[in-house]
This record gives sequence, structure tokens and C-alpha cells, in this order.
Amino acid sequence: MKLLCSLMLCSVIAVAQQASLAVVHARVWTGNPAQPWAEALAVNGDAILAVGDDASIEKRIAPRTRVLDAHGGMVAPGFIDSHVHLLVGGLSLRSVQLRDARSKAEFVARIQAFAASLPPGTWITGGDWDHQNWGGELPTKQWVDAVTPRNPVWINRLDEHMSLANSLALAAAHVNKSTPEPPGGAIVRDPSGEPTGILKDNAVSLVNRVVPPPSAEMLDRALDAATRYAAEHGVTSVGHMGTWEDLEVFRRARQAGRLKTRIRAAVPLPTWQRLAQTVSRDGRGDDYLQIGCLKAFVDGSLGSHTAALLEPYADAPKDAGLLVNTPEDLYRWTSDATRAGLQVMVHAIGDRAVRLQLDVFDRVQREQHPADPRFRIEHAQHVAPSDLPRFAAIGVIASMQPYHAIDDGRWAEKLIGPERSKTSYAWRSLLDLHAHLAFGSDWPVAPAAPIEGIYAAVTRRTLDGKHPGGWFPQQKITVEEALRAYTSGAAYAEFAEKRKGTLEAGKLADFVLLDRDLTRIPAPEIRNARVLATVVGGQVVFEAPR
Repeated sequence: MKLLCSLMLCSVIAVAQQASLAVVHARVWTGNPAQPWAEALAVNGDAILAVGDDASIEKRIAPRTRVLDAHGGMVAPGFIDSHVHLLVGGLSLRSVQLRDARSKAEFVARIQAFAASLPPGTWITGGDWDHQNWGGELPTKQWVDAVTPRNPVWINRLDEHMSLANSLALAAAHVNKSTPEPPGGAIVRDPSGEPTGILKDNAVSLVNRVVPPPSAEMLDRALDAATRYAAEHGVTSVGHMGTWEDLEVFRRARQAGRLKTRIRAAVPLPTWQRLAQTVSRDGRGDDYLQIGCLKAFVDGSLGSHTAALLEPYADAPKDAGLLVNTPEDLYRWTSDATRAGLQVMVHAIGDRAVRLQLDVFDRVQREQHPADPRFRIEHAQHVAPSDLPRFAAIGVIASMQPYHAIDDGRWAEKLIGPERSKTSYAWRSLLDLHAHLAFGSDWPVAPAAPIEGIYAAVTRRTLDGKHPGGWFPQQKITVEEALRAYTSGAAYAEFAEKRKGTLEAGKLADFVLLDRDLTRIPAPEIRNARVLATVVGGQVVFEAPR
């Protein structure tokens, strides 16, 4: 009997040492300082079994093992996009596409063509337009009224801090000449006081509240489209910035086994009590869907002139942006949520907004001495030089989106001048000061494509081609530093560094296979790299045609 048990135990151990999936003949960038590079890796179930040379991994290959031959391609930890809006992104894939509209005529023509495909009364939403593409003139309701006589239009600028309504949408929302501006928002008006159709920040709620909500089926399809899109770009985990309603969509998908992407879902900071009660009752979730974090806003965006600045805009001397929430509310919410053991992440783009939120985090830190709050500032785009050291000193994570730099760098100096631009997207400065850096995309504001983000961080070449040496090149970082911000740095930003972010035995088998080693090619060629396969929990969720 003892012999039989021993044989059975040996058999179980042998199977446990066999790989269910193996990748060989690769350049494996592990992100693990103790073993930076390898040739192959083995997976058993949802975890990494071993990382090493081809010979050692081949010993773990059994008849049932699926083998991916990398043919010299690069394997990296799965990319973690620290800041996305999954459902908005998924819905935008099916909406009118305006991001690359280069003129007023093209903008109007695309809306006209899209409207022609819709039944009367259907709202046209999404869009992601960028008025900088045609010189900076804001669109108005007059641009689109004639081509949308039967459909309300409510289309957002790509940063989602400013939207355009046509006359039908304004009428449905009862926004007119006598409508007062809400605190933290703006209604752009013509000289007679009539709304032009542009609403900014908190004012967008005036129209949002009358837009018919998407059905549960539409949201489920949007999530499926979003996770497919993420997998195609090598993204295995995301930090989602959204609502309680979004969380219900994710829960349905998790229960149905449909999630291809790991999600850490943030809900609004003012609802911290509800989150604390939910965590206490249900826990924080599992490796595929987690809660426990909260998101708020200090200001708006630079492109909408709503980012809060210490000094006025260079092109608008009477305008220094706005605050979406008061400092008093931000402090109270942050303090209460931190005391409840929840993570707080706050959107701050302008230098005044960043300073204000650093002050809030510093005050809470001094009052409570929380053990490991991992406060986050989302975006941290334009930082006063004297505030840069405070990120490391307070322990605040800079959660940033590198693609924004090569996008905004086309026009940002017109708004804030060259001096303030020197510490815009200050990745080099932050890393040299030993701050924690986590990268993301803000999709659909920017593509959820980490390869594009790495290219942006390493080259800082603006999209218009006017800065071949990089926009303020002193803030460039290396390929490996950018990779860490998308992997181990992003994992740290969500308290997950022991489970993912590096390729080590025992960690989750989340990784991406690229067609070339990003560390061995000229920086301008990085954006030409392709994702060949994406693996989440040991399952191949995307494989490109060979």
C-alpha cells in the first residue's frame, strides 16, 4: 500500500512539473532583477512554472504541452494599462470615428455619413474629436445641425472634458440662454449669450442626464469588444476608471467566464462608504476582477482650457482653468477613504491641481500615518519643478499616459509656454527622484496600445513629426524603464506586485510575445513592433495570423 501511495505521489509530482504551455527560442525580458533575461518559460495551469534556457524548459514539455516557438521574438510580462475607461472604449469602437478628422469639412462629413445609417431619434455619441487637428477652432452646433436634423448629437472631445451638442440635444436637455453654469463646469456661449453647443467638465452632466443609457446587451458587447481590443495590444490587466454600473457589467462577465482581461475597477471617491461596506461584506474580488479603489477629479484637461494652472494660460491671460471639486471635499473624501483602508487615485493635470492634491495626500499622510496607502495622481501632466520631489517624499504614484505627450506636444506650448513645458510629462525627473511610475493609456482618449506608449516615452516624437529629437528630450526614458512602468510599476500601483508584473515561477502566467526585441532596435522603430500572442492565466487569448 505504501509503495502504491508513493508511486501515485511521484506521478502527481511529475505531472505538476510538466508544462501545459511553453514558449521557447525567445528573448524573455523577465522584469526580475535577479534573472533579467531568459530564453524560454514554462506554464502549468494559470501560473508560471519555470523561466530559464531552452534546454531546461524543453525538459518540462510533455505530449499535452502546447508549445509556442518565438523564433527569436521578445517575451515580456503582460502589459498592465493602469488607466482606461473600458466600456466607453468598447462603445466607441462602434461609434462615429472623429479622432483623425483633419478639417471642419471632414468632421461634418463623417457625422453626416454616420447619421444617415441611423434610425430617426437615435443619439449620436462618442466621436473623440480633436479641434487642434484643424487649427484650434471649437466646433459649434451650427456645424452639424444641418446634417443631423433627425438625430440628437452629443459627441465628446478625445479627452472627455468637453463635448459638442447639436440643437436637438440642447433642446432635449433644456440648455439655453438662461441656463446657469454649474460649479466646476462651463457653457461656451456666443456674443449674444446663446450656447454654442460646447459644454465643459461638470456642465456635460446637463446633457448626459437625458442621453438614453445603453442596454445591458450593448454594454456586454462593449466589454467583449474592449477586452478583445486589449488582448490584441498585449494588455492583460487594466485599471478601469468608472462607475458602480460598470462594475455590474464586469460582474456579469466574470460570472459567465467571459473576461479575457484582468480588471481592477475604481468607483467614484464620494461613494467611499458604499465601497467600504461592499469590501467588508464581499471582499475585494479575485485575480480577474478586483475592487477597493476610488477615483476623483481635481481639474479638467489642458486641451479644454480646464486644467487648473498656477498662472494663466499663455493664450488666454484671464483664464487659469477650473477646479472640478473643492479642496475641502477632496481632503474629506481622501481622509475618510484612507481611514477605511481604500486606495485613492485622483485626476490632476494642471500644476495647480497637482500641487493641491499633493497637499491633500501630504496632510492625510501626516495625520493618519497609513501603513501603505499607495496614493495615486492620475495624469500628473504638468508639474511645477518644486513639486516633483514631493511624489517620492510622500509616496505618491505618478500614474501617467505617455501617448498624451506626443499628442499634446503638438500644441501644448501655445497654451502654457516653453518654461512650464519643461516639466510636462516629466518621466525622467520623476524616476531620477525615485518616484513610483505606472503607465497607461486613458483609452479611448488615447489608444490602449502599450507599444505606442513605450515609443512615446522613449522618443517623445510628437505626432506631427515636428520634434524628431523629442519634445523636451531631457525627459525621455529608456526602453526598460518604460517596460517596467507598464509591468512591475503598474502592478505595484494596484498592490499586485507579488502576483504579476514580472516573469517568475509562481506568478500569474500573464505575458505577451512580440515580433522583435524592443531593447535591440532603434527607438523610432519601436512603434512598428507587432503583438504575436497574448497570454492571460496560461490561456492564449490572442494570437496573430502568422
